[in-house]
Amino acid sequence: MSVPAAYLTVILIWSTTPLAIKWSVGGPGFLTGVSGRMVIGLALCLLLVKLLGIAMPWRREQRKIYLLGGFSIYGAMMSVYWGAQFLPSGLTSVVYGLSPIIMGIMASWWLPDSRLSLNHLLGAGLGFSGLAVIFADDLHVGSGAVLGILAVLFSTLIHCWSSVWIKRLNAGLHPLALTTGALLLAVPLFLLTWALSSERFSMDIPPTMLASMLYLGVFGTVVGWALYYYLLAKITAATASLVTLVTPVMALIIGDVLNGEVITPHILAGTAVILSGLAVHQWGGTLLEALRRAGARSY
Repeated sequence: MSVPAAYLTVILIWSTTPLAIKWSVGGPGFLTGVSGRMVIGLALCLLLVKLLGIAMPWRREQRKIYLLGGFSIYGAMMSVYWGAQFLPSGLTSVVYGLSPIIMGIMASWWLPDSRLSLNHLLGAGLGFSGLAVIFADDLHVGSGAVLGILAVLFSTLIHCWSSVWIKRLNAGLHPLALTTGALLLAVPLFLLTWALSSERFSMDIPPTMLASMLYLGVFGTVVGWALYYYLLAKITAATASLVTLVTPVMALIIGDVLNGEVITPHILAGTAVILSGLAVHQWGGTLLEALRRAGARSY
């Protein structure tokens, strides 16, 4: 698949994933939703690896990648599913929209060819200011959404950290092999957590929850992650994460239309500031350089 096609597919999947997560945390509980998704995803991955004859090397370098991917999937997904209980689905996507900024900061620490410039710092300031606007609204009304935002923010940090280190290690794995290896390590952790919790398996799963689990298992896990890892191998980590420049707006609209979620003025304002920060982070340097050249020509 071409890079633009993979990029567009990831945008579509990630725009619908927050609402699917929201729908899959009802019924028995969020652990059932996330564990079911991961089991479905792993089963499909193993089938595809077998059918397509994809190699699954287990040398030291590859084991590092699988281990990193597995723990990041477990930590990030547990956090975002728990937080989704308290948040509108669109707001989950908005918080995840900080990924390029956070990833850019982390990349400047750990990737040799990455560095922070003035526009990156300005973009980061705007991005976190937008998050503060959203926080202020929830703090004012005393909403439990503050805990949800913190959980999703923690999930975002784990996701960005693992993406940068997968890019740094660059073991040359097939994206589907990477996804499968990571899930082989993550799924037992999900099942163990579910078994130790107070949640119990129930056949009385709402149809919407079951459909969401299937969708997330197939598209959100296998297709989405495999294509994302494919993009990481082809483009920079920060550029790959720019799908989050589009997905917050789409997710807010989808949540409003399909789930009747209220978009408050603070959420709209905070989202606008975050997206402005992302734009400055990515393209501010080009704009500043163009202005500098225009000023130089005027003299």
